[in-house]
Amino acid sequence: MGKVALGVALGVAVTTCAVAAVVVGRRVKSRRKWKRVVGVLKELEESCETTVGRLRQVVDAMAVEMHAGLASEGGSKLKMLLTFVDNLPSGSEKGTYYALDLGGTNFRVLRVELGGQRSSVLDQDVERQPIPQQLMSGRSEDLLDFIASSLQQFDENANDFEKSSIRKELGFTFSFPVKQTSVSSGILIKWTKGFAIKDMVGEEVAGALQQALDRKGLNMRVAVLVNDTVGTLALGHYHDADTVAAVIIGTGTNACYWERTDAIIKCQGLLTTSGGMVVNMEWGNFWSSHLPRTSYDIELDAESPNSNDQGFEKMISGMYLGEIVRRVILKMSQESDIFGPVSSSLSMPFSLRTPLMAMMHEDDSPELTEVARILKNVLEIPDVPLKARKLVVKVCDVVTRRAARLAAAGIVGILKKIGRDGSSGITGGRSRSDIKMRRTVVAVEGSLYTQYTMFREYLHEALHEILGEDIAQHVILKVTEDGSGIGAALLAASYSSKSVDNVQLL
Repeated sequence: MGKVALGVALGVAVTTCAVAAVVVGRRVKSRRKWKRVVGVLKELEESCETTVGRLRQVVDAMAVEMHAGLASEGGSKLKMLLTFVDNLPSGSEKGTYYALDLGGTNFRVLRVELGGQRSSVLDQDVERQPIPQQLMSGRSEDLLDFIASSLQQFDENANDFEKSSIRKELGFTFSFPVKQTSVSSGILIKWTKGFAIKDMVGEEVAGALQQALDRKGLNMRVAVLVNDTVGTLALGHYHDADTVAAVIIGTGTNACYWERTDAIIKCQGLLTTSGGMVVNMEWGNFWSSHLPRTSYDIELDAESPNSNDQGFEKMISGMYLGEIVRRVILKMSQESDIFGPVSSSLSMPFSLRTPLMAMMHEDDSPELTEVARILKNVLEIPDVPLKARKLVVKVCDVVTRRAARLAAAGIVGILKKIGRDGSSGITGGRSRSDIKMRRTVVAVEGSLYTQYTMFREYLHEALHEILGEDIAQHVILKVTEDGSGIGAALLAASYSSKSVDNVQLL
């Protein structure tokens, strides 16, 4: 009996030890897996590092590339396109003006009434229209006739009591690649955003629209042809005369600014009555070796239809931030089973949109319930433990912080180029505090800046770090609303009374 009891005891002991060994083994294995996941995060943090020193290198690189782009065509990744806009709204504009905003699968028509004083938009009407799919790949005449008909209907419904004999002025925002030839004309280089109207490529855009307006009997003149960023600068300047640049940070990103004519070396015969001109930077294409690039950025770029282009945009804009985060989570899933099996949704490019990423980043609930919901419903990753959800929030933070700080460096790069960063004229030991800084306003639009609180706060923080508090207090970022619409109408007003073009090429 004693031998049996001893045998049973030994068996139980062996079983207990075996179970303990399995448990310990699983814990060790789990720790190793967790360590690998944390390693992925640590590597991401190191690759995305944006010290003040590095940001200042980006600032310098941006200013250098701006100089190069102004010196010669093709001299820089920055196109530095001439807009021929040499006259920004002053506030004295008065009367009723129209705008057409075409930049995607919808277009908008606007009617704006101006009161003759700064910031006095008395009234505005806006109408949005979807573009039928067949018109996006048909003939140019069909598309423009459709738009002209909508403008005609909008005009008739607007209770415009002006005499039909009075010509109406239209600002045309056309957010596609265009080679501008005057303030009111430009040649379409290529279509994007799903358009494929072959007979319009290489043609003058505003003139084609003017012909469509004439066919409809509309007494309306296309006064200006601009892109949305230029419209944002016009609107910013209308509200505040100290506005010198505009930045859009939304799904895409771009910037423009007011430049001295004599600094535009690639066009030495350029004369403007104002002595300056708005330059469209197309800064999404900026690139520098100082930009903190990760393996995720490299893979994303290689797999994109515009590989080796828009490098800056792919690091800072809303089109890509959610995708970068998805790629990091996918890497973590491949390194460990902490997120369970890799789902088809997690493997699908662009399945995590940036607004959803922002919601996870800004989830302040104790259990991170919004993070859990998005992981489950969008990426098909259910039952994620809290510590893993915290890891996801950290990934969102790293990617967003890098984007915002690089955007801030880009803005300071513009200020440096035009001598508004507090560094111009520093010689012989003069300190930054010796320089009298002028009040400098940058107009900003785009959902990433206006709706994503953490992004905006990180951008402001970096701006102050780069410039220093003494200089940063003179630099104001002002949100504008609807530069692509109201801004275009304001520019139409600015150019409505001009019988001749103010810009001359000698």
